[in-house]
Amino acid sequence: MLSDHSKLADLSDLTGLRLLEAQIAGALAVVPIIGSSDSPPLDYPLLDDALASGTARITEVSEGGQVPELLFLNKGAKPVLLLDGEELVGAKQNRILNLTILVPAYSEIRIPVSCVERGRWSWRSREFAGSDRALYAEARRSKMAQVSDSMRHGSWSSDQSALWEGIASKSARMEAHSTTGAASAMYEQSTDDFERMLNIVRPVPGQVGAGFLIRGSLVGVELFSSPAHLGRLLPKLVRSYGLDALDQGSKRSNRSQSSASGDSLEEFMNSLMEMKPERHPAVGLGEDWRLRGQRALGAALVHDGRLVHLSAFVGKA
Repeated sequence: MLSDHSKLADLSDLTGLRLLEAQIAGALAVVPIIGSSDSPPLDYPLLDDALASGTARITEVSEGGQVPELLFLNKGAKPVLLLDGEELVGAKQNRILNLTILVPAYSEIRIPVSCVERGRWSWRSREFAGSDRALYAEARRSKMAQVSDSMRHGSWSSDQSALWEGIASKSARMEAHSTTGAASAMYEQSTDDFERMLNIVRPVPGQVGAGFLIRGSLVGVELFSSPAHLGRLLPKLVRSYGLDALDQGSKRSNRSQSSASGDSLEEFMNSLMEMKPERHPAVGLGEDWRLRGQRALGAALVHDGRLVHLSAFVGKA
């Protein structure tokens, strides 16, 4: 861990943020966050772009494979941005990314992942493909806490058994059946619901982030330096928080969505800015900043003094 006493607010990308009126789609409300930084937007290709162009490949680390690690090959001239919780499909079993990673140009690195398909360990393809989703927010929060604890001991691992149990319980509540215990079944059966959400929740000019509320209660915040990154990744994040909104068994407030506003979000963000993060060397480029407090649990990837991605969830760490 790197010793430093800076606050999150010391990042210039986080100054002058503004909140707009919530976009409400059923039980999910999304508050657009507008940036005002004069810094040029970060120009990193995203995972899906790199895979589509053929400049990136993701494989098992060996013929035998290892559940908590994959091999990422970046053949491109720019770093590639991978989002915490993005799902990778294929190979020996579907995985999700344990944290946000900036993979250096012209490099091959191992990336920490978790399994979201408990009942399969057999080849479906030699390489992984991307997907249109990220792990549901409730599990992302739990995983973030586990990875943050692990980082204090020099690794980036999650509690795999706890993740499998959470997926099984949520799948049962949502009556989503998969012969291999794949989390993807919950998303695939909810395609029409997500389309309705995405017809309402759309990026607006200058938007760099969003606050997500479920049934009137603030759940989490996602921030980027680049409006382009936010715009491209917002659908995956809507599916992440949206799946929890569709889960009637989730422990959320039953307040009316008409009461959803930016008030609690503004307070939450102000509390985040005052937090002093634990700073760790990142997987790939930059530093991984971890936030823990009475009101929040979060993680931020920072590179060359710029925020690449911040994800923070409400509640005691």
